[in-house]
Amino acid sequence: MSRSMRIAMLSPIAWRTPPRHYGPWESVVSSLTEGLVRRGIDVTLFATADSETSARLEAICPRGWEEDPELDPKVWECLHVAHLFEQADSFDLVHNHFDFLPLTYSAMTRAPIVTTIHGFSSPKILPVYERYDRRVHYVSISEADRSPRLHYTATVHHGIDPERFTFQEQPEDYLLFFGRIHHDKGTREAIEIARRAGRRLVIAGIVQDREYFARHVEPALDGDRVRFVGPAGPELRDRLLGGARALLHPIRFDEPFGLSVVEAQACGTPVIAFRRGSMPEVVADGETGRLVDSIGQAVEACRTIDRIDRRRCRDWILARFTIDRMVDRYLDVYDRVLAGEPAAPGADASTERGRRCTRAHGA
Repeated sequence: MSRSMRIAMLSPIAWRTPPRHYGPWESVVSSLTEGLVRRGIDVTLFATADSETSARLEAICPRGWEEDPELDPKVWECLHVAHLFEQADSFDLVHNHFDFLPLTYSAMTRAPIVTTIHGFSSPKILPVYERYDRRVHYVSISEADRSPRLHYTATVHHGIDPERFTFQEQPEDYLLFFGRIHHDKGTREAIEIARRAGRRLVIAGIVQDREYFARHVEPALDGDRVRFVGPAGPELRDRLLGGARALLHPIRFDEPFGLSVVEAQACGTPVIAFRRGSMPEVVADGETGRLVDSIGQAVEACRTIDRIDRRRCRDWILARFTIDRMVDRYLDVYDRVLAGEPAAPGADASTERGRRCTRAHGA
């Protein structure tokens, strides 16, 4: 890997990079960017103007459109993407974290484009990915999130800075739900699990679906048995994750990764998650948490979760989900893309790597 390489890193602009509280894609982009800069890589980050980075910052959008209702998302997203591609030929490689829109600009540059697919919001967006398949180099964030209709260069799990998550040997007496308040994330189910297990529940996150919050969450809030603390910035997030007996993650969709699941384990907190999407890749069932298939199984897991070794949870993250490991994997991706290595079909590569992943996890 040449240290003179110039990389253009395209971040979303819903939130600042890094986000003040919520913004998982922006958080990953920040971690990767800072990790690459520490390795001596020349990175230019395309993000909002209020972003904070040790890389060179290029910005046209003043702040995240989620944080300023005066900003029209479509207008500023188009300007943001065009701002990069109008100068893309001056870079050795473009790394896109902005979903499918930048793919439609790919003919504007000779620079190779790596696109990390942070999940498919709907099958309806697949035609865009299919059209630019093998012109753009795709990276999945979990084996579970690969589409058999696409070719992939690699799977790279997200990495976190373990120093930002304090290990807590002795938890407090509460369960935690940490994530956006939405049907997909299973906030309602977390409330039911905690109630049936006879445990206190703390809920933290942005309210993404206000009708869902009003109907299924707000009536349960009493400030004691069920408490809502809203969005959590880095310090509060660290305290909440570390203090919990377990993180409840009863997802109602096939989650592509689950950053809070990794962050909780980094604090030593085991995870009780529905066995969907990437969960078998990020939780070692029986060792760092429990994977379950129903509310009833989750309730039973709450009663035995204290048997999980909290130190084992942190060790699991240190071995697999750090920024350094993520940077290593992406540097390998960049090398392979610049060397012209072809991508592999999503289904075939995913199946074999999934088998190896399962064996490595001891499942």
